[in-house]
Amino acid sequence: MIDDAQVPMPLKGVRVVEFTHMVMGPAAGAMLASLGADVVRIEPVGGDSTRRLLGSGAGYFPMYNRHKASVCLDLKSEDGLAVARDLAANADVLIENFRPGALDRLGLGYEALSAINPGLIYCSEKGFLPGPYENRTALDEVAQMMGGLAYMTGPPGRPLRAGASVIDVTGGMFGVVAILAALNERHSTGRGQMVQSALFETTVYLIGQHMAQKAVTGRAADPMPTRISAWAIYDVFETRDDPIFIGVVTDALWEKFCKLFGLDDLWADESIRANNARVQARDRILPRIRVLIAGFTRAELIDRLEGSGLPFAPIARPQDMFDDPHLNASGGLEPVTLTDGTQTALPALPIMMGGRRPGTPSTLPEPGADTRGILAGLGYSEDRIEALFAGGAVG
Repeated sequence: MIDDAQVPMPLKGVRVVEFTHMVMGPAAGAMLASLGADVVRIEPVGGDSTRRLLGSGAGYFPMYNRHKASVCLDLKSEDGLAVARDLAANADVLIENFRPGALDRLGLGYEALSAINPGLIYCSEKGFLPGPYENRTALDEVAQMMGGLAYMTGPPGRPLRAGASVIDVTGGMFGVVAILAALNERHSTGRGQMVQSALFETTVYLIGQHMAQKAVTGRAADPMPTRISAWAIYDVFETRDDPIFIGVVTDALWEKFCKLFGLDDLWADESIRANNARVQARDRILPRIRVLIAGFTRAELIDRLEGSGLPFAPIARPQDMFDDPHLNASGGLEPVTLTDGTQTALPALPIMMGGRRPGTPSTLPEPGADTRGILAGLGYSEDRIEALFAGGAVG
């Protein structure tokens, strides 16, 4: 049983209202919620459509909406908009990731809301920061294609998006960085501000190392499947059963690798003692190593490599993480109850504070499960709440 009193809650008391959909905005709110912020997720009456996505989208809602309260509002009605304004007036932070201008047209843009709540930190997460592209519609995949990440991931001529919503989630994380910076600045100024993050600029930041490579070497980076590696042994190797990744990334590790596997003749070859020399001799070294590794099972290799200091990794699938012994022993997974009552475990925020992991068991809310309580907390009378429900402005 997790002792809530021992869980880091550095953002306890920070009130967040979230007008979001899909992944980027909800991911930002989920991070703040895991750190103890009181996050109210605004959904349409009937619930957010992300709850009902199939296939690769089926995990969006449970992953990025834990630890949040759910309030359903009809933002096309004046009464629904009035509730939204009241929520923003009492919030420290607002997060939104709808198309440019969508909330402004509803009177929920930064200028309108900061006039009634000068301390509000308004986080706008978009496809692009202000500039020539700012009105384009972007998705994670659009940003990966435009920003060079898909080019680097796939083989030449076959751009390939990464196998998770890495830009949505990282873009949300940069939004959180900006929110936390703005909260800190508010301590001295007393005022909030608009902060922004975007998918395209997030992607470009992530591929910045490849831009720097071009600047340093004068040669453009090749896609990862055909790149010139910085190390001779840095690859996936076939074993007698399942593949494994092994990396030898320093000269000291090269000595250790050779001694661990009885490669005395390779260690005796002083012409390849230095890393760059080994890279240039990669075509000579790698076939020998591939034959060597192919003679082991993956389990045998893990037993030999464990504790050696050599980087290695069995090739795992997402579903394998449910049973990963490290995650289960270290608090890397937190218990989650889905809306249908299914018990599962999902990744906790991947940080530690004071030696402890943030995050506690959570139950995903039904759409609007917290509407009555939140409205009562705003000071609404029971009669007014009933009238809002009767009129369909809330759900």
